[in-house]
Amino acid sequence: MQVEEQTEFIFCEGPDYISDLPDECLACIFQSLNSGDRKNCSLVCRRWLRIEGQSRHRLSLNAQSDLLPLVPFLFFRFDSVTKLALKCDRRSVSIGDEALVAISSRCRNLTRLKLRSCRELTDAGVAAFAKNCKALKKLSCGSCSFGTKGMNAILDNCASLEELSVKRLRGITDGAAAEPVGPGLAAASLKTICLKELYNGQCFGPLMIGSKNLKTLKLFRCSGDWDKLLQVISDRVTGMVEIHLERLQVSDTGLAAISNCLNLEILHLVKTPECTDMGLVSIAERCRLLRKLHVDGWKTNRIGDDGLSAVAKYCPNLQELVLIGVNPTKISVELLASNCQNLERLALCGSDTVGDAELSCIAAKCVALKKLCIKSCPVSDHGMEALANGCPNLVKVKVKKCRAVTCECADWLRTKRGSLAVNLDCGEPEHQDASVRDGGLLENVVEFHSVANQMPLPSIASSSTGRSTFFKSRLGLLSGKNLVACTFRRWSGGNSSSRG
Repeated sequence: MQVEEQTEFIFCEGPDYISDLPDECLACIFQSLNSGDRKNCSLVCRRWLRIEGQSRHRLSLNAQSDLLPLVPFLFFRFDSVTKLALKCDRRSVSIGDEALVAISSRCRNLTRLKLRSCRELTDAGVAAFAKNCKALKKLSCGSCSFGTKGMNAILDNCASLEELSVKRLRGITDGAAAEPVGPGLAAASLKTICLKELYNGQCFGPLMIGSKNLKTLKLFRCSGDWDKLLQVISDRVTGMVEIHLERLQVSDTGLAAISNCLNLEILHLVKTPECTDMGLVSIAERCRLLRKLHVDGWKTNRIGDDGLSAVAKYCPNLQELVLIGVNPTKISVELLASNCQNLERLALCGSDTVGDAELSCIAAKCVALKKLCIKSCPVSDHGMEALANGCPNLVKVKVKKCRAVTCECADWLRTKRGSLAVNLDCGEPEHQDASVRDGGLLENVVEFHSVANQMPLPSIASSSTGRSTFFKSRLGLLSGKNLVACTFRRWSGGNSSSRG
């Protein structure tokens, strides 16, 4: 007969060292936790609830109309918030002016604000907010319904504004009668302007022209001919270091104007079919500090060896090159590999001319290369074998939808170079697309970092007017995956506007 032993546990109450910690120490601990753990800590006791609320600087709220009665309680607890995101589902009724004004009266130290789908906000509400939150440094608004009066109120009152991102601002009047935006007091401090999917994006012209300290300009899918405005901007604002142009009606004339920015380091040309080798040559000849170049030629064959050879000749500091739907040959590839000795990241996607000879050239001459991506190009095992002894600093190679490259070759390459990460996907070729999505490689700086409890943003389609017939026909193509994002999402760390 077995006798079960019962053990009695006696808990002796020891000293509570945590209670002796100063509030400031607890706040530092809470700030190192993720959102879920912070919420759990706030449930421990009243003291922890108070300290957690007072030490939280970032807050993301579901900005539906029923938020209004909760505003006093929320911002009594979270009285140190400086970075706020207000997001509403497009199927719901958003907060209105009263809620925004109530929030601004309790968050006068707010430095960052993100508004998404807050369609009930009007110019009056935004103007009242601007008067209360004059310390604002970053504003990002998308799918909102206020217009130029509200935007001008922000610019006139927030003299410290550094970053402005506007997407689908529905309150701007259609047509040439749209009221101009800016420049306002904020023009002196603005460093980044990002405009997306605006029918009348050119009404921001006075703001861009007046922002003498502007460093980054991003224009995505905004209607109208931008050549003339880019000429005026580049004549007045010559210190820009980063420019993104996507699905924009801009030609070599616009690129020639951009070449006045002699300190330009980062240039993205994505689906700008009127840009040719001539425009890229003008950029290369004058912007000799160029470090990052992304070109999506959209299979138009208007940018090729001539433009890339000029980049190789005049831009020796190039560190990152992404070519999509562009057909370079060994002529320009060899020049780039020989002259750009700092090239560390290279992506060649959807090219009909990048084959084994070009890949062998890259392997032999790109001594600094660390990351290589090849997608939907006619390379084979023979070209891949050249990587076994070339590119001594290569740490990762990604090959996708190159049907002549076999799994056996990838395994052999892994064996030959044990430290090299080889990622092979032998799927069928697909339409190439490098369009910029929220959160992708081409979009940083302006968008705020993730904050607690963010809701996924709905995708809202938009169209544009005022483009050339050819441009409209190209715009009708269906978009595929974000090639650049999947290629370099993890490869390019840090602020894109800083020196690598």
